[in-house]
Amino acid sequence: MKKVEKILAPTDLSELSRLGVRYALDLARGWGAAVTVFHAADVSELASYKAHSTPDLLEKHRKALSQFLSENFAELLPLVEVREKVEIGSPAAKILAEAESEGSDLIVMSTHGRTGLAHMLLGSVTEEVVRNAVCPVFSVHPPRPR
Repeated sequence: MKKVEKILAPTDLSELSRLGVRYALDLARGWGAAVTVFHAADVSELASYKAHSTPDLLEKHRKALSQFLSENFAELLPLVEVREKVEIGSPAAKILAEAESEGSDLIVMSTHGRTGLAHMLLGSVTEEVVRNAVCPVFSVHPPRPR
């Protein structure tokens, strides 16, 4: 089995996605791997962001990703090599392209980031990534209530 050196940890910055990022950071710490925490800002937001340019929208999401990481994983960040990356586009397509272009050895992501009608209309990002990824995908389910 190939040594895991590069882990891709997609996040939509939701509370639920924290679980996947935490797993990725914990795995990377144990294996000595690097983690790219990746956020794909949905292209639909660009249409409603008329007052600003694409670089402004990217910067807004970069700041949000940095804040998400520092607020939720401050104790792990010094222990793992972490790279932050933000792009605009379809989340599943961007995640798949990032994994391929960066030569990721593993994708670690939470399931059910979207719920209800959005999930029914758009499908599951995790399901699409699992079906089409060039590397193994570790999907993290939320804990079930007892």
